Amino acid sequence: MVSEPSEALDDKRLYRAPALEKGLDILELLAAEDFPLTMSAIVTRLGRSTGELFRMIQVLEHRGYVAQGPDGYVMTSRLFHLGLKRPPVRSLMEQALPEMRMLSDRIGQSCYLAIPSGAASSVIARMEANTSVGFSVRVGYRRPIHETPSGHVLYAFQSDQTRTEWDDLFDPPLSDQRRAELIATTEEIRGQGFARADSAELPGMVELAVPIMRGDRAVAVLTVPFIRITDATVDVDQALATLRATATRISEQLIGNDARI
Repeated sequence: MVSEPSEALDDKRLYRAPALEKGLDILELLAAEDFPLTMSAIVTRLGRSTGELFRMIQVLEHRGYVAQGPDGYVMTSRLFHLGLKRPPVRSLMEQALPEMRMLSDRIGQSCYLAIPSGAASSVIARMEANTSVGFSVRVGYRRPIHETPSGHVLYAFQSDQTRTEWDDLFDPPLSDQRRAELIATTEEIRGQGFARADSAELPGMVELAVPIMRGDRAVAVLTVPFIRITDATVDVDQALATLRATATRISEQLIGNDARI
């Protein structure tokens, strides 16, 4: 007796929903693209006919998940904002936002909160500094975890299993040397409890990043893009100390909130 491939058996166990699958294929395709895609490009990438996808794209556009511009279709932030309504994320933001306001007021610098999303970090909240000069990151901004100090902090405080899962999602995959460098960097961060690095994009800025912990893993990272200005309220060391204290309070509040559930 010849056994069927496992994929075929999985297909038989699932209820098929062709229309839903087409819609998900479109969203996943657009989510991975940095630039708009025309209808013909979407059809070509997914290997389907225009007739199969046209009505589906129209529905997604009507519901606000996709938007059409002069250069083609892009995915909107609707799914992102739906994700923010999930209880764990909503609880995190409820605890973090008041603390982020106090942090920005005390150090005169902006800050932002990011969570892991696949093998990337996604900014879910930010707080502007009440100063004439500052730097901020827009909500929804994503970067691969291995490319930023904030991402390094998330990677540092995860289980080996989670790290391996993220490694498999890096596109393109990391070389052996690049992964060894990532491991060395994140092990140092794990030992000291924070990341501190000069910005590769903006001279004069120091990125300070600290984990928000739930148990033994980082559920988020709180980052201060510290701008060196002549009339700064605090110096980098003072900002880092205040940032670490803030992250600790948020972590403690999350644990307390979990205990009440």
